[in-house]
Order: sequence, then C-alpha cells, then structure tokens
Amino acid sequence: MTPTPKRASRHSVGLRIIAIYKAVKTVGLILVAIAAFRLDRTQNFERLVHWLEHLSLTDSNSLRWSLVNLLETMGPSKFVAIGIVALAYAAIFATEGIGLWMRKYWAEWFTVIATGSLIPLELYETVRHFTWLKLAVLLANVVIVVYLVRIALQSRAERANPG
Repeated sequence: MTPTPKRASRHSVGLRIIAIYKAVKTVGLILVAIAAFRLDRTQNFERLVHWLEHLSLTDSNSLRWSLVNLLETMGPSKFVAIGIVALAYAAIFATEGIGLWMRKYWAEWFTVIATGSLIPLELYETVRHFTWLKLAVLLANVVIVVYLVRIALQSRAERANPG
C-alpha cells in the first residue's frame, strides 16, 4: 500500500504534534532541574520548608504537611540527584522531539523504545495513585507509541515515494 501525499502530510503533522509534546516535557523537566539545583542550597531549602509550614491552606493541609515531611526527609543534598535525573530525561525528550520534528526515521524508533519502556511504570503509578493527569499522560504515550510504530513499519521506499 503506497501512502498518498495527503496521508504523508498527515503523518508529518502527527510527528510535529508529538515533537511539540516532547518539547513541552523537555522545558518542564529543565524547570524541575533548575528548581532542584536551587534547593540544593541549604538557605533556599530551609526558606521553602519554612514557607510551606506557614502557608495557610485549609483544603490541602494534609498534602502540605506531607510535602514538608518529604522535603525534610530528603534534605537539600538529594536535590542534586533529582536535578541530574531531570536533565537526563530532558535530553532524551529533546532528542526525540528534534528528531521527530526533522522527520528522522531513527527518531520514530527511538521514541517508540523510550516512551514504550516507561508505559509499565506509568500504568503502575496511575493505578497506584490515580489522577486524571496521570491517566491522560499514560493514554497520550500509548497513542504515541502505537502511532509511531504504524508509521515506522512503513518501508522507507513507501515513505520516499508518496505518489
């Protein structure tokens, strides 16, 4: 089956949408890394804990104290590791996004492997601590993997000769 120009164009749009999704995730992880590296400084860490302790939010009081306890347990030194891991994932997402944006064949398979390998963990986390956001991300990633596998399985000749 030879893809029509319209179908090839639709694939191009799909790849661009996934690339933008990966770019948003990259920026988010870079922001997490910046915050983590700033929390490495004891003064900034203590300021955050102090601010959380004195924040008055009646609806989320238990969540606030859970966060304070988690931060105090971790301590400021653990945030360097969090920042490094966030930057590593940001590099992976950036590589996927740039490769997909440029319509590189290798990027399709790289994204399938990288995204697909995290789906079992996302499924576990979604079932364990359900939120609608986790479910949405899980479903988006499943759709991305299925979509990219379908595109990547087309032979290179079919893709090069859309007409």
